[in-house]
Amino acid sequence: MSSLKHLFENNLAWANEIKEQNPEFFSMLSKQQGPKYLWIGCSDSRVPANQIVNLPPGEIFVHRNIANLVVHTDLNCLSVIQYSVEILRVKHIIVCGHYGCGGIKAALESQEHGLVDNWLRHVKDVDRFNADKFNGLTHDEKLNLLCELNVIEQVTNVCNSTIVQNAWENGANLSVHGWVYSIENGILKDLDVTVSSVND
Repeated sequence: MSSLKHLFENNLAWANEIKEQNPEFFSMLSKQQGPKYLWIGCSDSRVPANQIVNLPPGEIFVHRNIANLVVHTDLNCLSVIQYSVEILRVKHIIVCGHYGCGGIKAALESQEHGLVDNWLRHVKDVDRFNADKFNGLTHDEKLNLLCELNVIEQVTNVCNSTIVQNAWENGANLSVHGWVYSIENGILKDLDVTVSSVND
């Protein structure tokens, strides 16, 4: 059985490098967690929230799942949203998808993928709701557009959650954003769907 020793060696080298740059980093980090941002992103290993926006540990509260979905029956995601909004008092919830998403790609395929197909049913719904927008597009163009439309749908789902609705009703300074990331060039795109109150 492999012990993954190389990962422990990597960890030690990383921790030592951080302490060399800032000897107090971990003692300060361990005292509190006060991020201003909740990042709801894809599980894809190429889309690490902190690195993409160049923020250190402790600055972003993160939830990730396949295709960055916000489903109203997913108690895991809803618990993260509730904790971030009510306990951490984040100011921004960012739903961030990415081009070339394997989950989006799988949802567009007609073949079976197993259990994950039940999860991806939500992406298939986004595809179905927006069928007229895909007319005349190539497969790659459709994939990119569905990545964007899926983010927009998930922003709507975050905004319609009772957690966020209640926060806004109680006057919380909270905005929900929709972004998409390009793995090919490392650049984020704002989809201009920010919502900051019940009336937006």
